[in-house]
Amino acid sequence: MPGHSSVARMQQLSTATLLAFAAAWLLTQWPTSALRAAVGALMVLFAHGLFLAVEFLLLRRAGRNDPTVCPAWNALLRAWCNEVLQDIRVFAWRQPFCWRQVPDHLGAEVRGKRGAVFIHGFACNRGFWLPWLARVRRHGHGFVAVNLEPVFGSIDAYSETVERAVSQVTLATGLPPVLVCHSMGGLAARAWLRQAGDASRVHHVVTIGTPHQGTWLARFSRAANGRQMRLSNEWLLALQAAEAQGSLPSFTCWYSNCDNVVFPPQCATLPDANNLLLQGAAHVDLAFRPDIYTHFLALLASPGSRKT
Repeated sequence: MPGHSSVARMQQLSTATLLAFAAAWLLTQWPTSALRAAVGALMVLFAHGLFLAVEFLLLRRAGRNDPTVCPAWNALLRAWCNEVLQDIRVFAWRQPFCWRQVPDHLGAEVRGKRGAVFIHGFACNRGFWLPWLARVRRHGHGFVAVNLEPVFGSIDAYSETVERAVSQVTLATGLPPVLVCHSMGGLAARAWLRQAGDASRVHHVVTIGTPHQGTWLARFSRAANGRQMRLSNEWLLALQAAEAQGSLPSFTCWYSNCDNVVFPPQCATLPDANNLLLQGAAHVDLAFRPDIYTHFLALLASPGSRKT
């Protein structure tokens, strides 16, 4: 398991700062108006909801010509509410404070049972997957969950991390693993596959809200990996060209018409993949929908070649 997470440190600081501001407002305003104090503190703690609301408005506008069904306003409102709560769970608790809570599982008991490699997305760490990791461990399967570092580096730089994780799970289980990837993690998997040049090393790749064709929202990013997720950028086109010359393992691409980060929706699909639409789920919330986990368990149970 990784011993360091830059994301955890950044999000510990941001969470502590928000709590400090909220507490300061509450203490200074309470003597004059308890209502103003409480409302102001809540506005500080839930300020991220305003940024999310802008993203949902943008996704509906940018997706007007997408063939995927356009979400109704009430669907967007429900997706926004779920995402506000999921963001708190993930970015203010699991990733900054609990990312070591469920360690990688590679003991002797996983031999002969297919394992998994979990690859998170942009500005995240392995803590993103905590609910998944706990359940997979209870089911008796081996896994490695990576931390992609440097946080704002090139996606190509993550290939060594993915290579190490795939090798560890294959060695422990004797079987090629399933890769489970959220958002940018799917592009990290594809970049590794281009470098590895051997599709047989992976049983299946599951991507959840991955900007396979880029995303409209990435135009605002100045980070190296953010620029690689812009629509039709040179890096993505080169990746697609390389894949056209070789072979890929089978892919399942989950996407949503309410994804507030990867839009228009068809950007999260691949031409020859099993593209599955899950309506009404926002970007982070999509990764924790029961349908996706059930599908993943079926992949773990599916037969496949044994590695020596």
